[in-house]
Amino acid sequence: MRIVAALRKQGFEAYFAGGCVRDELLGLHPTDFDIATSATPNQVRNTFPGTHHVGASFGVVLVPINAVNTLTKEPIKSHVEVATFRTEGPYSDKRRPDSVHFADAKADAQRRDFTINALFLDPLKPGPNPLVDGSIIDYVNGQADLENRLLRAVGNPDDRLAEDHLRALRAVRFAARMALAIDPATARAIRTHASELAGVSRERIGDELRRVLLHPTRAIAAALLTWLHLDKPTLGTDAQPPSTTPDPDQPDPDQPDPGRARQLSPALAGLPPMLWPGATIAAPLAAWLLDRQAQPDPRLAARTRASLCLTNDEAEMLDAVLTCTALLQQQWEKLGLAGRKRAAVRPGFVGAILALRTLNPPLAARIEGQIQHLAHQPPGLAPPPLLTGDQLIAQGHKPGPQFKQILDAAYDAQLEGRPATPQTKPNKI
Repeated sequence: MRIVAALRKQGFEAYFAGGCVRDELLGLHPTDFDIATSATPNQVRNTFPGTHHVGASFGVVLVPINAVNTLTKEPIKSHVEVATFRTEGPYSDKRRPDSVHFADAKADAQRRDFTINALFLDPLKPGPNPLVDGSIIDYVNGQADLENRLLRAVGNPDDRLAEDHLRALRAVRFAARMALAIDPATARAIRTHASELAGVSRERIGDELRRVLLHPTRAIAAALLTWLHLDKPTLGTDAQPPSTTPDPDQPDPDQPDPGRARQLSPALAGLPPMLWPGATIAAPLAAWLLDRQAQPDPRLAARTRASLCLTNDEAEMLDAVLTCTALLQQQWEKLGLAGRKRAAVRPGFVGAILALRTLNPPLAARIEGQIQHLAHQPPGLAPPPLLTGDQLIAQGHKPGPQFKQILDAAYDAQLEGRPATPQTKPNKI
């Protein structure tokens, strides 16, 4: 409010813009506030000291603000993005415009991706909507689309996608999170150009998929990805070939609802809506991959790591969940007491069990019951080892293949509650 008021005092137009306006209309609490203005970047910098020039060539300046944590009452250093009204030239790299031209508010609204993100709010002028403090400025019928629960591209959807094909994934995220139907023309354009997503940076695709899979609406989002032919290009597998121009006389396929989403991705839908603290994309991504094929492919984690630019931790946990799921599915009944205890404390066991609860409920229930029983029986699932490597070295053993075999045999014996009597002679040192 202070920044808008200061710009208006200087004689410039200035409004809240984009997602914060949309969220206000939905009765949500925006976490970020963006401002659009007729002031140029230089004029913004002259009005507010200490600005950051993160995107001045595109008319974007960060203005610092002083906020207070409502819980701790401690000061928070933050900023507000202030962008000059603009139009944009071609997107040669399918990510950023080659050029921008400063314009007015109406032209700025018409260059945005979706109508629900192209709304402005004048906080200094009272309006009739009780959900917002101010007056809505709407050049693209975004408010009506939001009331009708419709996600629609601004203008020609083919043009909006050609500018940045990542907008197809953003459409899925918005539609899933806000329970919006995707406008038929927008959906046809996404489906027609789905294969072109393969040309987008894999890092950007990975970041967008994290936002999708870490949200409680992950299952409906996955169903939308499949419905729009975006699943394969997103995962980096064989992309769908470019579609022919849709026949306007043919009805569009039905948009998936939550029930259909559960059928398509039962393991993904079976995850708890809010994942555990510190959870990464690994567990929901593993569940989605398992939903898409009957048996885990040992090479799948490595391929997905490259396709989505996963971090080392994410890739290792993804591999752990997929590997542990295969172990439980194929070998659980053959494992002895020690093997079952070792499986229960493997990385990825929790994610594997969550997936099996929907992929193979009887097996998951059997494993959970047996593990719960074993956890309460001495010596537990993962007691400290009675025999350590230091002790073997003190006895004259030299580290090597036999060294590990002795330690593994001793620990298996401990897990099974029987005496460990490895019959081996020390290696010469």
